[in-house]
Amino acid sequence: MTKLPSSEDRAPAAPGRFRAAWRSAHRPVPGVSRRNRLLAHAVPFTVLPAGLWRLPAAFDTGIGIGERSYIVFLSLFSEAVAFTAIGLVARWGEVVPFWVPVLRGRRIPPAAVLVPAALGATALTLLWTVLSLATEIMGTTIRGDTLPADFPSETGGWTAVSYYVCYAPLVLWGPLLAVLTVAYGRRRRREDPCAPALTPVVRESA
Repeated sequence: MTKLPSSEDRAPAAPGRFRAAWRSAHRPVPGVSRRNRLLAHAVPFTVLPAGLWRLPAAFDTGIGIGERSYIVFLSLFSEAVAFTAIGLVARWGEVVPFWVPVLRGRRIPPAAVLVPAALGATALTLLWTVLSLATEIMGTTIRGDTLPADFPSETGGWTAVSYYVCYAPLVLWGPLLAVLTVAYGRRRRREDPCAPALTPVVRESA
């Protein structure tokens, strides 16, 4: 009699699938330099410290459920957006993943990636690299108002130190994304210009 697999026998499958999905999401496509691969993997880590710095505020007393949810959502959403930089060096940034209905396995038009990536790099550079540095130097908010006394950078001590340490990496987010966007555009231009943008490709074996 054939023995049915028990729950213990099936347990390792989930971690195995997770590891395979993780490797697939981060595996670079041919033609990506080691430098660009490192830059892409660095982008999520420019956002992570600020997200971790904000999270304790979600558990402060005196704030409502709406503000708590917003803090958690902002941290998770920012990290998810930062992770999309990996797509500029990975296969899922050039070919629609197989878990996407209808379009699975089809080539992504370069413009569909380059336009939002370029706009995002420009906006992030203006926000974090230019405006944030300028406002810190002038001691004002982005709108030009004087920083309140309880603002983290104004309180001094370890609060100000932790604030600067966690938020300083955000200065690199936009420029790193810009470098990766330019490299992505150059790599895609080397493809066959006669190839249709949405032609199916053969699925790679695991």
